[in-house]
Amino acid sequence: MKKLIRYLTYFLYLAFFRFTPGPERPYALFFPALRRLLARGFLDHCGKNLKIGSQADISASISIGNNSELGSRCIIEKNVRIGDDVMMGPDVKILTHNHHYDRLDTPIRLQGLETFETTIGNDVWIGANVTILPNKKIGHHAILGAGAVITKDVPDGAIVAGNPARTIKMRKLSH
Repeated sequence: MKKLIRYLTYFLYLAFFRFTPGPERPYALFFPALRRLLARGFLDHCGKNLKIGSQADISASISIGNNSELGSRCIIEKNVRIGDDVMMGPDVKILTHNHHYDRLDTPIRLQGLETFETTIGNDVWIGANVTILPNKKIGHHAILGAGAVITKDVPDGAIVAGNPARTIKMRKLSH
C-alpha cells in the first residue's frame, strides 16, 4: 500500500502540480505547499521547509535535507543526496547517468548506462544554469557560480565558476 501511495503522489506531481506557479510568484496560492506535500510522499527523504520551483523535474529516488530549495526547471536524476540549507537557482541539472562507450563495434546508445551517486553538502549555493556531472561530491559551504559545469569534486568552502569549473576563491570561516 505504501508503494502504491508513493507512485500515486509521484504521478500527481509529474502530471499536474509540477507545472503550477513557483513560490516567487504572487499568484502561487497554495501550489508551493501542495508540491512540498506531494514530495514528502514520493522522495526517499524530504526535510522540513523544502521549496520546489515550478517545473522542477525531480526523481523520486533522491534525498533532500531541511530548508533546501530546488530551482525552477531544474533536473535532478536519481541517486542524489542534497544536504540542509541548499539554495538552487533555475535550470540547474544534476546528472547521475553516463553511457558506456568502450566498444567500437556497438553504437553507444546500445552499450547501456551506468548510474552514480552525487552528493551535495550543507549550506551550498548553486547558481542558475549549473550542470553537475555524474559521481561528483560538492562540499559543505561551497558556491557554484552561474553557468558552471562541475566536472570534478568541489571541496568544502570553495567558490567555483566556469566551464569546466575551477576554484576561484575559498570561503573563510569566521569566528
